[in-house]
Amino acid sequence: MNVPLIPREVIFGNPERADAKISPDGSRMAYLAPDEGVLNVWVGDVGGEQYRPVTRDRDRGVRIYFWAHDGQHLLYLQDVGGDENWRLHKVHLASGTVEDLTPFQNVQVQVLAHDKRHPDELLLAMNKDDQRLHDVYRLDLGTGRLELVVKNPGSVMGWVADADHRVRAALAATPKGGTELLVRDEPEDGWRSLLTWSPEDALTSAPYGFTLDGQSLYLVDSRSSNTARLVRMTIASGEIDVLAEDPEYDVSGAVVHPDTKEIQMVAFTRARTDWVALDAAVEADLKEIAKLNPGDFELVSRTHGDDVWVVAYTEDNHPVSYYVYDRTQRRAEFLFYSRPALAQYALAHMEPISFEARDGLTIHGYLTLPPGARGPLPMVLNVHGGPWHRDTWGYDPESQWLANRGYACLQVNFRGSTGYGKRFLNAGDREWGGKMHDDLVDAVHFAVERGYADAERIAIYGGSYGGYAALVGATFTPDLFCCAVDIVGPSNLITFIETIPPYWSTYLEMLHDRVGEPAGDAEFLKSRSPLYRVDDIRIPMLIAQGANDPRVKQAESEQIVAVMREKGIEHEYLLFEDEGHGFAKPENRLKFYAAAERFLARQLGGRYEDGDGEADST
Repeated sequence: MNVPLIPREVIFGNPERADAKISPDGSRMAYLAPDEGVLNVWVGDVGGEQYRPVTRDRDRGVRIYFWAHDGQHLLYLQDVGGDENWRLHKVHLASGTVEDLTPFQNVQVQVLAHDKRHPDELLLAMNKDDQRLHDVYRLDLGTGRLELVVKNPGSVMGWVADADHRVRAALAATPKGGTELLVRDEPEDGWRSLLTWSPEDALTSAPYGFTLDGQSLYLVDSRSSNTARLVRMTIASGEIDVLAEDPEYDVSGAVVHPDTKEIQMVAFTRARTDWVALDAAVEADLKEIAKLNPGDFELVSRTHGDDVWVVAYTEDNHPVSYYVYDRTQRRAEFLFYSRPALAQYALAHMEPISFEARDGLTIHGYLTLPPGARGPLPMVLNVHGGPWHRDTWGYDPESQWLANRGYACLQVNFRGSTGYGKRFLNAGDREWGGKMHDDLVDAVHFAVERGYADAERIAIYGGSYGGYAALVGATFTPDLFCCAVDIVGPSNLITFIETIPPYWSTYLEMLHDRVGEPAGDAEFLKSRSPLYRVDDIRIPMLIAQGANDPRVKQAESEQIVAVMREKGIEHEYLLFEDEGHGFAKPENRLKFYAAAERFLARQLGGRYEDGDGEADST
């Protein structure tokens, strides 16, 4: 390759700036940026250059923050060591003080409602009394007082509040893996069932929010349809009004007017994300926004008056860019790139692909090739997590990293991935390590037959479910791959299901239905678990794990590493003591990717960055 090597620090270190959010009155802007090497929130006047850090995190960095509706405070969530027990912190901008509003051990905070009509309060869901269940609390932002307002009866997975901050809907798990939507007219009323979603519809259906008058609910609903539609249901009558639908793709997002609570626009993530205006008032805005940048956009922040938007664009071969858009003048101003240093390097294009699986199902995905390269190339099959998730088009740091090192990068939305309708998603039921893996194998054959990939130099790589898929690749189809990289992937489906976080208890029947039930399906789950096929491993492996991972416990990596060590199977094992389900701290990310690119270079023959920052290859 004749393109310069992109330093790992440029791709995987902290962004220079990211996640811009405008204040409610439009006078100030906030964003994330490093302070002493750690991501913190910075605030300054719109149009000015004097920004200052207002948070003082010195460990994991702030990643989730938002403005309080009073405009005088910022709020952010933080966990400890990746344990996902999020605490809510308040920053008083005038005084600079930072307060932990939920100083509870082993308690997870979820922000349930944060509405401009109630600038002095938030509704939080917390598993404070029972680690398995989230109850609802009202938080007074001024005093910090917490008041319990709704107790979880034992089956509620999520809550929905109306515009008046009254909790009037709940999504509950049913005994057979479906969900039930409960409603009540007043907070003092008892709950009643509005509808039930069968297991077939449960993962493609959910409540979205109330209308302003509280008489109707917006739902993402796949009943009577293969794809998830956006509908409005009148609570009293059950009447359904379909607002947006697509015959092939699920609704993937919506924007709600902050005052009227009407849906302004809806997204469908096809090969790329497309927005459809439902409110005529935003049609002209969408046209103007489309002119600013060739990428796919997201509305990330807006003023109370809805007259100024902050819009982020993702492109396949550029870093994420941010603009502030004035709706009154239909004029935009560029704010910044998240990683401007990338601009000096040649980045790769991500191309949508599709192929027919062995049983005739159409599978979609994305292929990223090194700039100017021609196949067949060494290839990394990068498998997404979830598995009830999907890969999308746009700037992807791992795809750019792999392409820059000389590899084709193939991402596959195998059956069980979201966004393509319920039949496609449900086709993955009880197919972990089965037909879901067959789709990945068929993707490899597609890439080889099309001349993209060298059949002798293919790696399988992924995190979470993708890590499990990498372990499956090494044990179930070891002749197809020359190496595997597993990041926080379960090795034994029985122990994985038996050790899920307590607050996943309401999802347990869904896991039993879609993956398997340890008591009744023990032999089946063993047959789909890489731990029981270690003797079949014939390729080198790299395994990385966070010690505090609440989803995939450290034991999932330790148990398969122990057997590989005992049998003398070539492997590397990286344990990060201060991480959870993934690597939040840049020093840990850089350590992992340094090890991963050297590992891949040894097995695939690509480039890697040596200790002096120069390109090398093996």
